[in-house]
Amino acid sequence: METVILAVVIAVVVLGAIGGLIVGSRRRKPLPPPPPSAPDITAPPAEPHVGDEAETPRDEPRRTIEEVDLPGGGAPTAVEEPPVVEAPGIEIPEPTEGRLVRLRARLSRSQNALGKGLLTLLSREHLDEDTWEEVEDTLLTADVGVQPTQELVERLRERVKVLGTRTPEELRGLLREELLKLVGTDVDRTVKTEPDNRKPGIVMVVGVNGTGKTTTTGKLARVLVADGRTVVLGAADTFRAAAADQLQTWGERVGAHTVRGPEAGDPASVAFDAVKEGKEMGVDVVLIDTAGRLHTKTGLMDELGKVKRVVEKHAPLDEVLLVLDATTGQNGLVQARVFAEVVDITGIVLTKLDGTAKGGIVVAVQRELGVPVKLVGLGEGADDLAPFEPEAFVDALVGA
Repeated sequence: METVILAVVIAVVVLGAIGGLIVGSRRRKPLPPPPPSAPDITAPPAEPHVGDEAETPRDEPRRTIEEVDLPGGGAPTAVEEPPVVEAPGIEIPEPTEGRLVRLRARLSRSQNALGKGLLTLLSREHLDEDTWEEVEDTLLTADVGVQPTQELVERLRERVKVLGTRTPEELRGLLREELLKLVGTDVDRTVKTEPDNRKPGIVMVVGVNGTGKTTTTGKLARVLVADGRTVVLGAADTFRAAAADQLQTWGERVGAHTVRGPEAGDPASVAFDAVKEGKEMGVDVVLIDTAGRLHTKTGLMDELGKVKRVVEKHAPLDEVLLVLDATTGQNGLVQARVFAEVVDITGIVLTKLDGTAKGGIVVAVQRELGVPVKLVGLGEGADDLAPFEPEAFVDALVGA
């Protein structure tokens, strides 16, 4: 019995196993087809190296460049060479001797009103008090100044009274004599640039911006070069934009070396270096252009005094020239007073004298400072700065 049962169990197990295999085989998915075999890839030919021939050379006829036919279109265009920029040549300034005489026409055009006005008044048949007051007004309008005007009128009254009959020629000669006394003919107006036993002469140029100070310094260099002197320029006006460039341009035109420093640098340092280089180069004159800020700024005027002291560590200053704009008239005297307190002014340069009828400023500024007018500017040209000659100046006033 047990044997039968065992046989039945075995049979059941065997049948179950066979049934599971059959079901599993039905659920199994078919495998994906195998991937196609990789195509044969032909490797690219190796890149030729430098020196390798791309292909086997063949014998071919060679042609020269003359035999090759060029495409049409006319003759080839020649390439122009860039122009050669030549350095500007050094100019030869006009001689200074008699320069004011040559410029007299410009001076007489602006100052003629003064001379003609005085001659017209003095030619009247009866010179009463009203006429003399008009004479005073004419002189004051020309910026001669109160004290010089009173002196001139008093002398004229005395001489006209003694003279009696007055022809135009006599009046002109009378007026010329009295004006020459007022301007002064016995004053040394030479710009001091030749100190004894040393070189160079040192000239400092001062003045308010707008008076033509830097331009005057450049023109003065031309005056000196025209007289056969060698010059070094010191661009100590470091606060005004392009002042150093402007001065250097003036110097290059006459072959003068310019010493300059960084913008907004120390003016005294530039002035010191300019004198030092001038001594090393053995030049005759060093011209120093100083800063020209508003004269009312105390600190800036102190700075000008510093420049003077630093320069004098090399040698004493031979000239301190104050540049004044003649068109400012009496206002220029205010500037003159302040500058004279800081540095010892030794001479006056009056610019734009041809552009004003107030030539009497020559008399007024000399009286104010006790120093002579040494140079006058009579135009915008490079050679329009002239040594002041009293005779030529007065002749232009009276039309002699």
